[in-house]
Parts: sequence; structure tokens; C-alpha cells
Amino acid sequence: MTAQPDLPGLEQQRARLHADLAAVGDFRPGTLSAVMRRCGRPSCACADPAHPGHGPQHILTRKVAGRTVSAHLRPGPELDKAAGEVARCKWFRQIVGEIVEVSEAICQARPASPLAGEPPAGPGDEKKGSSPGSPRSSPPR
Repeated sequence: MTAQPDLPGLEQQRARLHADLAAVGDFRPGTLSAVMRRCGRPSCACADPAHPGHGPQHILTRKVAGRTVSAHLRPGPELDKAAGEVARCKWFRQIVGEIVEVSEAICQARPASPLAGEPPAGPGDEKKGSSPGSPRSSPPR
């Protein structure tokens, strides 16, 4: 026999996750990357294959309406702020995933209570959709 999940424990876990969610604060989606690049001038030091290139340039990349949008960020407070916001977005997504898992476990653990006067739904009681009906007749002339 399988052990029943602890419903009060699951509800406490969900309440804790909701509190964590409220504490997330400002966040934004995206990916931060530091890119080294070569300028292309043959007389520049970056033309040497051993040179790492210019940079790093910090770029925030995200999707907006199906298109990739990039923003260059300056090192310092601007970069630190964006890094914290991207990290909080990852934390937000993790918490939401955990809430979904816990809520699903709660739904499975909670006993079904039939509505007053209605028999509980059986395996063959699903709604089948609309019936085909008779073909339309044309309006009288």
C-alpha cells in the first residue's frame, strides 16, 4: 500500500513558496554575456592571434515578440543591477516550477468531495462534444 502524502505539510510548503515568490522583487528575463571582440584594423594589437581582443563588452540578450534584442551594458552599477535582475528572474522561474509541482501533489492528495446531489464522475462520464445534428434546411422562399 502506498503512503498518503502529507496534505498539511504540502500546504505549508506551498505557503512558504508563495512567501518566497513575494520576496523576489524586480526581475527581468535575459542572458548576460561578456564578449571579447576584434576591431578588424590590421595595425591594432587585437590582430595578433595571441591577443584576446577588445573588451569585455557586457551584453544583455532577450527575446521580445519572437525577436532577439541586445543591450550593451557598462561595467559598474548598470551591469550589477542587470545581473541581479536576471538572477532574480531565474529564481522566480524556479519558485514557480516548485509551486506547480507542490500544487499538483496537493491536487492529487486532496480527497474528492462530490457536489451535493450529483454522483461522482466515472471514467466514462467525460463530455463528448456536440453531436452532429441534422443538416440545415434552407429558409423558405
